[in-house]
Amino acid sequence: MVTDNPLGPPPWLNAPPVDPYPFEDTHDLRTGPDLHPALLALLPYVGQWRGRGRGGFPTIEDFDYAQELRISHDGRPFLHYESRAWILDEQSQPVRPAMREVGWLRPVMEDGRATDEVEALLTNPTGIMELYLGRVKGTQLEMATDAVLRTATAKEVTAGHRLYGIVEGALLYAQDMAAVGQGLSPHLSARLIRVGG
Repeated sequence: MVTDNPLGPPPWLNAPPVDPYPFEDTHDLRTGPDLHPALLALLPYVGQWRGRGRGGFPTIEDFDYAQELRISHDGRPFLHYESRAWILDEQSQPVRPAMREVGWLRPVMEDGRATDEVEALLTNPTGIMELYLGRVKGTQLEMATDAVLRTATAKEVTAGHRLYGIVEGALLYAQDMAAVGQGLSPHLSARLIRVGG
């Protein structure tokens, strides 16, 4: 019986420690890597945003919320999207954490050039992953789900539609959702102010 590994130990086994991640990810176009040319149509969205919105759905009561959204890049042809929200009471005081969401926005490339089409991959901690396909028109981005995946314990979400726009320097959006036996219905809308970038 042979006990020695003929390939020897893996090269990383006794390697020195690794330094922190050496590449910058930025939401501020004045610092860090240059924005990839394929992202020029999405440039108005790059930044850090904060504001408030209103939510609801046919099966729940309406609610007020606050949100922070960071859209950043690292020089490659995609954007990193990270959102966190919290419920507000009638005096605009925080009540509890709400939805978190992370993902990626990617321009569709054709012959090495960006088109006006966009793919977005978004996921949240409630077990739902969504693939959106959309189009940029000026400072407006409209997307609809192509696929929704969910874990066995996640709420039944079957479709979504999102409309984003930059209006007088603010990021406005409306989000519709089809879920728990209800057809596509208004779910979230907000106005976010640029606070960074």
